[in-house]
Amino acid sequence: MVYGVPALVAGLDRGASAEARVSSDPILTVGDRTARASDETELGRAFKALLDALGGVGHEVTVALELPPGAGLGASAAIAVAAARAVLEAQSGSTADVERVIEGAMAWERVFHGNPSGVDAWASAHGGCFSFVRGSGRKPIYVYRAMTLAICVAGPPASTRLMVEDVARLRERRPEVVQKTFDGIEALVKNAALCVEAGDLPGLGKLLDLNQMLLAGLFLSTPEIERACALARESGALGAKLTGSGGGGAVIALTDGNPEPILESWRSNGLECFASVVQTAESAERLR
Repeated sequence: MVYGVPALVAGLDRGASAEARVSSDPILTVGDRTARASDETELGRAFKALLDALGGVGHEVTVALELPPGAGLGASAAIAVAAARAVLEAQSGSTADVERVIEGAMAWERVFHGNPSGVDAWASAHGGCFSFVRGSGRKPIYVYRAMTLAICVAGPPASTRLMVEDVARLRERRPEVVQKTFDGIEALVKNAALCVEAGDLPGLGKLLDLNQMLLAGLFLSTPEIERACALARESGALGAKLTGSGGGGAVIALTDGNPEPILESWRSNGLECFASVVQTAESAERLR
């Protein structure tokens, strides 16, 4: 994505929920972590940025997170979107203004990520499925057939910044090889979008496997990721790959609708995992 290669993005059916009330002592609680808007911690500064973007009124916000943090699954954006919705509801009784929700979430994300693309916040706020190209924005993709995913945390996440720097160094040393890989990934993504729109899950699964192979060629995979992908395929997954910046973190596996054999295999090997469904276009619209 850093180099303008398109990516497919989908909103999961689990993320974060939040409650908020107006308070003279703005405080945020996420699980066992607590921060005040007045402190200088990264979490506190992000919370203050979110409140300032939404009007500067102090709130006490409590967030329950259903995603593993720091695993390349957009947990930070999910927290921000949930918190922004809760703050707006506490202010006016309505969270209908999605653009204001994203505005608050982006203020939060900039504290953690500097210059984020906004793709995680947009997916968290809107759901659905879309293709994304840095600098060109989003293109909605019609989900013809619901996609049931099995997702696991295959290892401790690596720094996104360091992984991006590693690819940059590889590109400097072997520009032609890396560009061919980028071109291959772009072709896979475009074909994957067609599979999503046609409901061709077996075809989509094969493209996930090919994408994982190309990402491994960029040294973004790890033995733990490869093992999690192999376990998923051996248990009936249609395809599996890393998600996020690589170097650790999460693996997603596309299933035939029954994720349990894959989840059982991962659990028996000590991996944290769960299932999620990317809804059809019609179902996603009804849920909104």
